[in-house]
Amino acid sequence: MGCRAKAAKATLLRVVEIEGLLVPDPAGRLPGRGASVHLDPRCVDLAEKRRAFPRALRLAGPLDVTPVREHVAASPNPDRSGSPR
Repeated sequence: MGCRAKAAKATLLRVVEIEGLLVPDPAGRLPGRGASVHLDPRCVDLAEKRRAFPRALRLAGPLDVTPVREHVAASPNPDRSGSPR
């Protein structure tokens, strides 16, 4: 979503909004509209900068993306080798 690059669903992290927080949903089981983002901090930064999360989730106003940032930082990601998107 942030970098706008296409990828297989299995390589993306689904996120949903719960009470104003953007929550990671790696299992894809949480209710509600979801959006997908790469497991890359740069992609999360771009999505936040472009206000892509509220738009994709059809919400008004900003969302707290802290839980997603923490999840991405803690996730092993072989794609962090440095190729820009």
